[in-house]
Amino acid sequence: MNNINWIEEDLKYIWHPCSQMKDYEELKPIVIDHGKGSYLYDIDGKEYIDIISSWWCNLLGHANPKINAAIKNQLDSLEHVIFANLSHKPAIELCRELIKIVPKGLCKFNFSDNGSASVECALKVAFQYHYQTGHPEKQRFMCLSEGYHGETIGALSVGSMDLYAKIYKPMLMKTVHTQAPDCYRCPFGQNRESCKCECFKFAEDDFARHGKELAAVIVEPLVQGSAGMRIYPPLYLKKLRQLCDEYDVLLIADEIATGFGRTGKMFAFDYAGVSPDIMTISKGLTGGYMPMAITITTQKIYDAFYADYNEGKAFMHSHTYSGNPLGCSAALAVQKILREDNVLAKANETAVYLHDSLQNALGDYKYTGEIRHIGLINAIELVKDKDTKEAFDAKARVGYQIYKKALTKGLLLRSLGDVLYFNPPLNIERQTLDKAVQLCTEAIKEILD
Repeated sequence: MNNINWIEEDLKYIWHPCSQMKDYEELKPIVIDHGKGSYLYDIDGKEYIDIISSWWCNLLGHANPKINAAIKNQLDSLEHVIFANLSHKPAIELCRELIKIVPKGLCKFNFSDNGSASVECALKVAFQYHYQTGHPEKQRFMCLSEGYHGETIGALSVGSMDLYAKIYKPMLMKTVHTQAPDCYRCPFGQNRESCKCECFKFAEDDFARHGKELAAVIVEPLVQGSAGMRIYPPLYLKKLRQLCDEYDVLLIADEIATGFGRTGKMFAFDYAGVSPDIMTISKGLTGGYMPMAITITTQKIYDAFYADYNEGKAFMHSHTYSGNPLGCSAALAVQKILREDNVLAKANETAVYLHDSLQNALGDYKYTGEIRHIGLINAIELVKDKDTKEAFDAKARVGYQIYKKALTKGLLLRSLGDVLYFNPPLNIERQTLDKAVQLCTEAIKEILD
């Protein structure tokens, strides 16, 4: 095995996600051998700080010994079982733990195996709920501009990013796309700390036009991740909750990226003091260990499906790996660590330290438009002109050039356009953050200066 060229073999067989493979002719794939904590190590022994938590899912570090032990222990008794009419203790125990922390009113858990699948489940539940409660006219969905909810057909339909969806538009559902908050470039000249969500008028106008036919609205609460970590105020969610109630429209919270402490609270919706009707969770649910997702609903929604079989009201939706015992065991270990190690409180202290460090390093830099943050998430938006907020020419791929430079320095800093972001494990050490801020600053300045 020592004479195998792993990079050549990768390029020979593998079609990597979200990539133009022609780029890999220059930037070869990095073959990772192992990980530990906030670090990854390639087959040549080079070290990389995983400051993006491997697509935002690695909640408590790589090779976490407590999660490792939980999965190994489960593996000796049950690896998987059909979840229709059969169950197992890890799934039941996980629901008993999650019910303690999810927003009030959410109580029924439908398992699937990835974030996009949980969104598809949420959309189908919303549609069928209205059909079975006497409102078959409610068939459409509303979403926010620049939103992202996954890459299956339904999830793409309620996303608004052409990068992912444009070519597939003939295949997609016709949904209502309302203008999302953009606090950095606010059309009303306000700022997120003191505004009254004047931008909510766009949603009000769209509800007035389409409310009677809407089954649900889906949002990424407080943080629109793929749009460049756009962050907006909790007041927007409060107003949206009121509007949904007024028009009898279900509110779906996509907490796949924001759940389990990423925003500083267990869930982003906790900032708003209101609850959604349906919530989707994944990524940090298992600490990034196992593919698993859950769609959580209220009792009221669940009751609309509860009837004699011959009435045809059952939710005929399934995934082979629903409720996988290994995933449930990993998720249980995550919950235990979050609770017993006081992770969120410590992470919020670290969050202040990280943001101050980035502000000191890059806040006054001539190409830094804004460093927005919530919890440990920090997003550095780079602009051509700081005063006018003019963006760089997209064809220059400034963020991508910085990403490549950072890799040479040992920092995994994947960009969202010209937005660079930190979204590290919640238990990352401060000295690791210091090094990451230093390497990020070096990479930015070496490219832009």
